[in-house]
Amino acid sequence: MQPVPPAEFEDYVADALDTLPPELAARFSNVVVVVEDENEQEPDILGLYEGVALTEREHYSGVLPDKISLYRIPLCLMAEDTDHLVEEIAITVIHEFGHHVGIDDERLHELGWD
Repeated sequence: MQPVPPAEFEDYVADALDTLPPELAARFSNVVVVVEDENEQEPDILGLYEGVALTEREHYSGVLPDKISLYRIPLCLMAEDTDHLVEEIAITVIHEFGHHVGIDDERLHELGWD
């Protein structure tokens, strides 16, 4: 489908964040979610986690928040329709937050969040 306007996409992201499983949401620590059009280095990726996973934090203080980026254009282009887009945003949000709590790609795949 064609890319939706940024404000509409951000509403879908907010809805996805509101529906995260409580056990996952309770573990958020020093992380921000941003929406960008696309990743310059890898324009086809849907999302990206940048930071130090909770499982790797030992002496962790005085650092900028971790960052989860969701990429509007590739998510929209892969979606068949609005319902599919909403579903893919939710999957991408959970996938990237999975990285935040220390779950690797292999395990996320096993859990169906890829």
